[in-house]
Amino acid sequence: MILPTKHIHPSRCLMGIGAELLPYLRSPKTVSALWDIFRKKRSSSRGLAPVDYDWFVLAIDLLFTLGAIELKKGVLKRSAS
Repeated sequence: MILPTKHIHPSRCLMGIGAELLPYLRSPKTVSALWDIFRKKRSSSRGLAPVDYDWFVLAIDLLFTLGAIELKKGVLKRSAS
């Protein structure tokens, strides 16, 4: 679930989805704006299965827990460190 296994493809695990989200946060975004961008990119990419909103939120939670992103005044941004 968090890391890829022989049953979970890297594009479906939380770490893989989180890695896919980080480049979209070059500039601060709200959760809904990030979801819209991610969903559009995923639907236009061949070979990548769509991701449900709950997996998207879990990937954001993982990034927050790892200290890769922070939430300030309702806006997500990459951590400085």
